[in-house]
Amino acid sequence: MGLNLLEKTELWVNEITLNKTNLTELANTVARVMGLKDGEVLVVDVRPRHITFDVLAKDIPQQNIMGKEQAILDAIRVVPGVTLYPDSYIHSNGILGQICAGVENEDEILERVAKMTDELRKNVAHRAIIFPTGFELQQGLIEDTNTPYLCELLEKAGYKVTVGEIMSDDLQDISEKLSDALNRGFGLIVTTGGVGAEDKDHSVEGICSIDVQTATPYIVKYEKGTGRHVKDGVRIGVGTEGLSMMVSLPGPHDEVELAAPVLLQGLRENWTKEYLADQLAAVLAEKWRQKSAGHGHHTH
Repeated sequence: MGLNLLEKTELWVNEITLNKTNLTELANTVARVMGLKDGEVLVVDVRPRHITFDVLAKDIPQQNIMGKEQAILDAIRVVPGVTLYPDSYIHSNGILGQICAGVENEDEILERVAKMTDELRKNVAHRAIIFPTGFELQQGLIEDTNTPYLCELLEKAGYKVTVGEIMSDDLQDISEKLSDALNRGFGLIVTTGGVGAEDKDHSVEGICSIDVQTATPYIVKYEKGTGRHVKDGVRIGVGTEGLSMMVSLPGPHDEVELAAPVLLQGLRENWTKEYLADQLAAVLAEKWRQKSAGHGHHTH
């Protein structure tokens, strides 16, 4: 039977170092162990202690994947310039994770896949990463009060929380950091800031670049092109990818405080992305309504 890789097609080899290694040769070596053609595996990322391969073939016969971790490590160990270590290992999200499984009879394997998927869900679900955004934080102009606040709330709710690097006001940087967090198996990815209507605000678009069906309700609408507004309003975004949920919250701390309990309730009760986005937008829109009412904009 063939396995569809459920869009999670990346393989990470951890604790590996390279020295003038030919990346094409390295990728083709992995492809051959998995019974694939040259060119069906690419090296997509090289870091000091790990590299990421992307498997382009969509359906791979199950026997080509099961328990192949050692075979892959043995094959790449002899590629010129590759050094592996006693603690080198392969990690993958999704069904590719079976590369690391032993081989037994098929029923047992399928049961194990179901169990692995379930465990993967649980592990991924309770790993969170928080990304502050904006040059004001990068330059140290303002204090980041949102991240410690969200960390504490999520940790109390049973999450293991990582603080991500500050995202710059740049769509590509945001997309790359979100993709990296997905590949690292974070089930909840929260950004704060960058949801406004100016040209430097890209958090919601970052999530949309990964999930084209991101729910993006408005908190407040503007006339497009008035003042600094290049967009027609302020929106938040809730998107999903695989087992993970991505949420873009506003930057002002009082708005994060309003949104956080709603976010936690949504996570606890497994709300859909659409419902969660609507509920978050509703509490934030209410605050904006009161603010504009306070400025005498309301009519009786």
